[in-house]
Amino acid sequence: MSHQFAEIMFTDSVKAAQEQHGSRARLERFSENAGPNDELTEREAGFIALRDTFYLASVNEDGWPYVQHRGGPAGFLRVIGPRCLAYADFRGNTQLVSVGNVSSNDRVSLILMDYPNRRRLKILGHMRVENAQDVHADDLAAVEQPDYRALVERVVYIEVAAFDWNCPQHITQRYTEAEFEQLQDSERTT
Repeated sequence: MSHQFAEIMFTDSVKAAQEQHGSRARLERFSENAGPNDELTEREAGFIALRDTFYLASVNEDGWPYVQHRGGPAGFLRVIGPRCLAYADFRGNTQLVSVGNVSSNDRVSLILMDYPNRRRLKILGHMRVENAQDVHADDLAAVEQPDYRALVERVVYIEVAAFDWNCPQHITQRYTEAEFEQLQDSERTT
């Protein structure tokens, strides 16, 4: 069973670069033995539920990549199935670059970071956007944030194609104010 992330991302040119830099043999074993990573498990769902931010990459019809920061209350990105994520899209700067990009190329990549614990989850998928008024009430309720006062304009769905956990080697620890306070409190009690 092959690793879906490697299957998608390790194109011929990537394999050539891996060969040139001496990592191809190790990554070939990884590709064959670490799979399939195409369905989210409780581990990924738990990690996603704690995130209050992620980065979303899309590509426009001219081939230009675009990376967007998405943020909200912890858990705003919801796992609604082993291969499906969703979130409520609120009014922002109204540029709608990602929304426009996926209308011609639905492939996206997400990076979710846990800076304090130096963990990173990469997700590849296919994104579709639906106007909130066209979404079934139960589906809208699944992504709404009851304590968030903004109106949901769209619901974004991401069909997961593959995911991969990255090594922590070069992740710099960073803390939100709340995380820093919690860290200080735990140090005071020890």
